[in-house]
Order: sequence, then C-alpha cells, then structure tokens
Amino acid sequence: MLKINNIEVLYHNVIQVLRGVSFDVAAGQVVTILGGNGAGKTTTLKSISGLLRTEEGEVHHGSIMFEEVRIDRKSPEEIARMGIIQILEGRRVLEHLTVEENLNGGALVRKDRAQVREDMGKVYSYFPRLVDMRKRTSGYLSGGEQQMLVIGRALMSSPRLMLLDEPSMGLSPLLVKEIFGIVERINTDEHLPILIVEQNVKQALKVAHYGYVMENGRIVLDGPVDQLRENEDIKEFYLGLSAIGERKSYREVKHYRRRKRWIG
Repeated sequence: MLKINNIEVLYHNVIQVLRGVSFDVAAGQVVTILGGNGAGKTTTLKSISGLLRTEEGEVHHGSIMFEEVRIDRKSPEEIARMGIIQILEGRRVLEHLTVEENLNGGALVRKDRAQVREDMGKVYSYFPRLVDMRKRTSGYLSGGEQQMLVIGRALMSSPRLMLLDEPSMGLSPLLVKEIFGIVERINTDEHLPILIVEQNVKQALKVAHYGYVMENGRIVLDGPVDQLRENEDIKEFYLGLSAIGERKSYREVKHYRRRKRWIG
C-alpha cells in the first residue's frame, strides 16, 4: 500500500537527515519505526504526509508511492485528501474548541453526513471517556484524553492510512497501555493500516506486525515483531533486558551487518 523507495531528505537544501531509507506498509498492517531521539523517525512521517515542505525540507532522492501513485511531490492538502492522515507528536488539539467541535473538524471536507454521524458514534465507542466530555473545552483535557481526541479526530476524516507520531509521549504507563490497546482494536476492526513512530519499544512491538529500527537517518534492522522481540541487540539497547550494565549502539555490534535491501 505504501512504498518508501531509497529516500534521502535534506533540510534547507543542506542538512541531510534521511539516508537511503526504504520500507513498506502493507494493507491492514500495523508497522512501527523504532529508534532514539534524532534518528529521523518524525522526518520520515513528515516526508510521507507532505508536512516536510512546511519546514523547508525536501525528498531530494528516491520516491514515496501510495497505492502506486507517487506522492512525494504532492502538497500536504493533496496527500490528506488521498486519505493519509498524520497525528502529530504533542497532541495538537484545537484547544479553544470543544471535544465534539474538534471531532467534527476532522470531517470538515466530507459530504456523507449520515456516515459522519455513524463515524462519530464509532469514535465514542472506541473512546467512551470522551462521551461525557463532548461539550468540554479541549484545552482543559488531560494529556491522555487529548491523545484520545486527536486519534478520534483523525478517524473522523475516514483515513486510508494513519501515521501516528509518539503516542506514548508524556503519558502514564496505564494510559499508554490503554491508548495502544485502542490502536490495536482500531486496526483489527477497521483493517486500517497504521504506521507508528515510537520510543516505547515494548508497547510498539505488542501491537505492530512488522518493525524497522532507525539510527542516524538509516534503517539498520527490520523484521516481524516476534523476531525483533527475540533479537539480543533489541533486548539490550532498547528493552534494557541484558544483564550487562553498559548500553551499546548498533554501530558497536561487530556481528551486525547493515541491511542492503534497497528498493528502486
């Protein structure tokens, strides 16, 4: 459904952030990109959604294909109308509007009003906590409630691909577990493909089908999540499960060979 083909990304035509990144998202899959701060994860999402251009960034080499249509040269508006919706890091609610006004904002360009009403009910079924807050100003919601709201607002746009950036950021472990549980349920019920960028590796690997590890703007490891969970380097560097006290980078793993499979 989505194919990222060997892309390189530059900011201000000078600063290179992504270097030969390639990966796929299949229909109905949850795919996760893992990695630390500065790895290039958010830049990858913005390359797909077109928001990169709003920050003077550009896909300098390679291509991004969505259902066999090239999208890396399209505007954010065109990409959104194709059904690719990015939920930005930091829970960007429209804080002076109510919860229900925020949700209706997600369906602003839709003309199928009966289906919009049905989808509103569906959002409330996923997030029952929002039902009693329909008329509450969204700026006064808690962090977890705002995260639920922005996911609900994205669902109201009837997405065909959802891009989710750091949904666990700043939330308690219980709320993180709840949010990821709902994301998994949405994928199962709606067969909606979801690309998640996340630092909480444990939760991401619970809901995803396939994962990629990114370091310094490159994909350095990928595989089905069952395989990644058993990878000794993932356990040590990201899950902290090693008995060795020292952390290590993939660059320091001597037996590791950088992935050579490029597309395009």
